[in-house]
Amino acid sequence: MEFEDIACPQAASVANATPGRARAQPLSGIRVLDFSSLVPGPLCTLLLAEAGAEVTKIERPQAGDEMRGYAPKAGEDSANFVLLNRGKKSIAIDLKTRAQELHALIGESDLLIEQFRPGVMARLGLDYESVRAINPRIIYCAITGYGQSGPQALEAAHDLNYLASTGLLGLCRQPALPPALIADIAGGAYPAVINILLALRQRDQTGQGCMLDVSMADNLFTFQYWGLGAGWAAQQWPQPGADLISGGTPRYQVYRAADGQYLAVAPLEEKFWRNFTRRLELPETASAEQVAQAIARHDAAHWQARFAGIDVCVNRVVALEQAVNDPHFVQRGLFAHQVCGADGVPMPALPVPLSGQFRAAPGLAHAPKLASTV
Repeated sequence: MEFEDIACPQAASVANATPGRARAQPLSGIRVLDFSSLVPGPLCTLLLAEAGAEVTKIERPQAGDEMRGYAPKAGEDSANFVLLNRGKKSIAIDLKTRAQELHALIGESDLLIEQFRPGVMARLGLDYESVRAINPRIIYCAITGYGQSGPQALEAAHDLNYLASTGLLGLCRQPALPPALIADIAGGAYPAVINILLALRQRDQTGQGCMLDVSMADNLFTFQYWGLGAGWAAQQWPQPGADLISGGTPRYQVYRAADGQYLAVAPLEEKFWRNFTRRLELPETASAEQVAQAIARHDAAHWQARFAGIDVCVNRVVALEQAVNDPHFVQRGLFAHQVCGADGVPMPALPVPLSGQFRAAPGLAHAPKLASTV
């Protein structure tokens, strides 16, 4: 089998010049086979790779991961692919005809991550029972939309569908497109990493691997813990525009300023609310309509100056381009890592939520080049 990645001319010099680059990482020595594509699985294995795991990405011959072809490009591949798959290796193989050729890799791997619909890996002879027969220590993580069982297990869906079917989208006053892949990332990638780390700890104690069933839809209910508590305890199920964080209070709203810009206002606690209403010259009993009228009299810059240095929990709503250049995030080195596309040109890498003591030292990583077909 051929493993391939892409050379990054600057990587060696940066790595050698970066203090602490060779320090041991918590997942050093852990080998991962990644059968996933698009976002949830690749982000999960990116986190594992950043913590020192050796990740081998299994891709389709010729085309590879579908995300390689997205726009905009960062060299030969898409920027999305480069950001999510840096630091990994790649094998191109036709799983329908040659899956058994992966048995040797399965035998020496610690983790297998897949993202197919239930039943697909079984038809390929790569389901958990088949893999466990080769390697009983392997941890097998399946990430799906609705889990391995249940009436909707085989249903085709995407992030927006999971938000709709779990009640999360229904909490908006008027259901609208969320600006983030909440189910993919917070319902899929992050819970997968948490369960994988727990499974590795359990394997240390028992010597045995296990099967992990990660459902993106299941994990979205955690985000509504407050609504579940109110519903189950008092039959007060949350309604759009009626509850603490769904628009039912003037203390947690987005208000439009005179120049068309918006302020995110969240002075929930009494001390913050008092500070806020005093600056608006409103009574503490002010309604959302009164607050909206007051803010609409001046532009966002006026209110920023008015609230400066005071605890009011108010921010101007900014664009992503402004956010990444904010002095706070720049000073924290959030984009200190770099990644190379196929053309060898570096760009800031995707920040991942790992503490500095666990994450690879800042430097240049690279996305895998699609290998020759096995």
